[in-house]
Amino acid sequence: MTAMQTSKPKLLKPVTGPMVWKRADLESDQSWMVEFSSQQLETIDRAIQGVADKKVFEFGIDDFPLPGMEEFFVDLRHELDHGRCLKLIRGIDVDQYSIEQLYKLYWGFGCNLGTPIIQNAKGELLGEVTDRGNDYSVNNVRGYTTSQEIRFHCDSGDVVGLLCVHPSKSGGQSRICCSAAVHNEMLATTPELLDPLYEGFHWDLRGEGATGDKNETSWEKVPVFHYHEDRLSTRFNGKTITDGMRKAGKPLNSQQTDAVARVWEITEDPEFYFDMEFRKGDIQLLSNHDVLHARTAFEDHAEPERKRRLLRQWINLPEPRPMRDDFTNRFNTGPRQGPAKIDGAGYWAGA
Repeated sequence: MTAMQTSKPKLLKPVTGPMVWKRADLESDQSWMVEFSSQQLETIDRAIQGVADKKVFEFGIDDFPLPGMEEFFVDLRHELDHGRCLKLIRGIDVDQYSIEQLYKLYWGFGCNLGTPIIQNAKGELLGEVTDRGNDYSVNNVRGYTTSQEIRFHCDSGDVVGLLCVHPSKSGGQSRICCSAAVHNEMLATTPELLDPLYEGFHWDLRGEGATGDKNETSWEKVPVFHYHEDRLSTRFNGKTITDGMRKAGKPLNSQQTDAVARVWEITEDPEFYFDMEFRKGDIQLLSNHDVLHARTAFEDHAEPERKRRLLRQWINLPEPRPMRDDFTNRFNTGPRQGPAKIDGAGYWAGA
């Protein structure tokens, strides 16, 4: 890789390696999808029983040992940061566990993978992605609380993980896209639009920043494409970019608008995106620095217990890639941190 030395280094050559893929690559090579072995499932089950007398979130990796799975997590972390940068793991029988046990299972799994971080102002370390009847078009509403389509973006933390407790009646497909492939396409076709993406934008913090002000934006401009120590990383959400620049009193100019639109145009090209259908018990793990994700609109079952329900974690890996603070301090709470905890614990407190 080669960079042009400006205030924010810019990559001038295509990214190469296993982290660069398109739809056809995931279709032809499905090594990104694995199943827990029966022995691993037994190990996980013993760990759940071992924390039966503990509350969710009040235990860590030492209380949730997974002997024999150490190499599994070493390989998983490597794949998420140096390989395809995604993984789908199947095999959890969610029906044999209560919702409290599933929370414990997924929390313990996340603690073995890395360090979970806060996801919203409620202080949630493990959030529920389910329709709460909200409207995503309303200011400061987050898309995961609706049933509407969510366009391509990435979350905070090194990794975003989802455990499917129950899929929707229809729709709700997870749609993923390789951000390095997007960068390569822009470099080949519209390189002039990369400049504003490297410069970055003030992000809308939706009332979840350090001050709690509903109009707070990121103090620094967060780059969409970040090139540092020979690694390209990505941070993109067109809605929070647009809203953030407006709140900062710097609405997008024509070139910035075209740049954001170009990212969306490429991500929504069927050659670039891949649809992944969730089954009960699936765990999907994506590198936020390398994979953009979206979701199609969905329809729920009528019965409340059959509503689409996913458990989500944002996880920092123990050995992160080098990244500048202007890229990682997105909520004004410090590098690699999530939103500020403002409204209380926000933990799951029962079914």
